[in-house]
Amino acid sequence: PFPTYPKGFPADLIAAFERAIRTSILGNEAASGTEIIARLGPEHQRTGYPIVYTSADSVFQVAAHEDVIPVQRLYEICLTARRLLTGPHAVSRVIARPFVGSPGAYTRTDRRRDFSLPPTAPTVLDAVTAQGLEVVGIGKISDLFAGRGVTRSIHTRDDLDGMAQTGAAMTATARGIIFTNLVDLDSKFGHRNDPAGYARDLEAIDAALPQVMGRVRADDLVVITADHGNDPTTGSTDHAREYVPVLFGGPAVRGGVDLGVRSTFADVGATVADALAIPWEGPGTSVLPMITK
Repeated sequence: PFPTYPKGFPADLIAAFERAIRTSILGNEAASGTEIIARLGPEHQRTGYPIVYTSADSVFQVAAHEDVIPVQRLYEICLTARRLLTGPHAVSRVIARPFVGSPGAYTRTDRRRDFSLPPTAPTVLDAVTAQGLEVVGIGKISDLFAGRGVTRSIHTRDDLDGMAQTGAAMTATARGIIFTNLVDLDSKFGHRNDPAGYARDLEAIDAALPQVMGRVRADDLVVITADHGNDPTTGSTDHAREYVPVLFGGPAVRGGVDLGVRSTFADVGATVADALAIPWEGPGTSVLPMITK
């Protein structure tokens, strides 16, 4: 239900944004992030105007060279946009997209930040923290939930750092949820139509997985899934909305269980709540009885 803007944002909204940040903007179109930065980056460096763009998703993205608009100022600009984007223009996320480099060789940095709308209803993370348990968000998890229901947030450089931070958190966390987002398959390779890079990153994640699984305790439940597909071979820079896998593992999990096609992604959250013995009356059906020994 979040609004999207395939033709760019309305003129009155952009005018209000420019007044609020006291500068003009460049762009205001639906575009690939790397493409619009490559195309408008030189003008941005010359004028100092931030680059605004969107995608097929409900996002308001602001890109700026770190030497032109310091990262903290970029975050302030995005917070201003977040405050403006309400009511019919309440996009799901405002995203800060800092980059570095020179014309023809721009590179986005790992200091991206997402400024999301808070969840519209209680989440499993809320239920878990309400019981005094930890929720460790690794990657952009805290950003996606607007910080709600997350007791500790760890931002990461890349997917391998995410895997390493996950392993470290497993050692440091007594009981609760460790929620890791590995974003590079999406942002660096899926959106960029780079199947070779996608394959290399997936292989690197696979190679790091035994280090994580080696720290699994007797009562731990491991869930590997995705929120959407991003096939790097489609020719589109947008998400491919194919079905996603849901894999459960751990010492107490039975192998070879076919869960079929689930009717809602909320089954994952309900299963996690069930595994932690947390009362949950929200959406989803736990599959824990189906998968445990």
